[in-house]
Amino acid sequence: MNGERHQQWKVVILGTGAVGGLYGAKLAVAGDDVTFLARSDYHALRTSGLHVETPEGNLVLKRPQVTRNPQQLPQADLVLVCWKATANAALEPALHACCGPHTCVLVLQNGWEIERDVAQVIGPDRVLGGCCFLCANRVAPGRIHHLDYGGITFGEYASSTRGTITERVQRIARHLHTAGIDAQPCADLHLARWKKLAWNIPFNGLSVVLKADTRQLISQPETRALAEALMREVQQCARSVSGVEVYDAHVAKMLADTEAMVPYASSMLLDYRHRRPMEVEPIFGNPLRAAIAAGYHPPRIDMLYQLLKFIDRRNQSGAAG
Repeated sequence: MNGERHQQWKVVILGTGAVGGLYGAKLAVAGDDVTFLARSDYHALRTSGLHVETPEGNLVLKRPQVTRNPQQLPQADLVLVCWKATANAALEPALHACCGPHTCVLVLQNGWEIERDVAQVIGPDRVLGGCCFLCANRVAPGRIHHLDYGGITFGEYASSTRGTITERVQRIARHLHTAGIDAQPCADLHLARWKKLAWNIPFNGLSVVLKADTRQLISQPETRALAEALMREVQQCARSVSGVEVYDAHVAKMLADTEAMVPYASSMLLDYRHRRPMEVEPIFGNPLRAAIAAGYHPPRIDMLYQLLKFIDRRNQSGAAG
């Protein structure tokens, strides 16, 4: 905490995986009235609580407010969409239940244009998008292991506000800060998304294709070079689609940060291992199609996308390999 008084908000967390579990626990411990919408973790949360192991100390909610029925969600000041975009078919009933006229919805999902699903339900003017720079895993139902990092960069989704940091973004950032969450407002959500994709595209995709963690990928000269080449394609996608520049310094920082982080199995690799649907379309398909529509065809991203589609389809069918 930073010493500023934490005023209680009603917060709804959609999804109790690594992202929702960590940030929801921090907000609840700070004093917010937090309700979790859980699916597979519902019984574990009801019987054993929520346990988050972090480098700064463990967080335990012995009796978290949790429901599996979206109709039982309270109307919230702030909604965090923390489940993966593969679960977005469940958004509409949940948002209709917990969104009042002044509710803000912060979408903390990976990918490009993934705020669109929320905007189609409640309109774009109440939607924020955020990128989490977080090494954390859900290791068991109701149990989160936070290994490293943990910041959020977020901003307005509506095109009319692009280029500005609004008062409500600043207010939400202050609130998250008082709960010990490193939340950084950004003026251009497009740029923030492309900067996050500069890491997600190479390291999520290559981790599945090569069945390797971040340390293995970054330590070998061939895979490091391939990761950097993919980052260069993301740079060109950002220029072509959004007219923004992901600078070389950011590419160098992502590579250096990956070298420094603890060995980490990406979220996509974990989904593959557990035969869960992978976020292939949000992270690869959406930016690829946007780039092609803007006149740029990134060959390595396209190949990685096609490989991941094949792997995901085979994995979901139960085939070996």
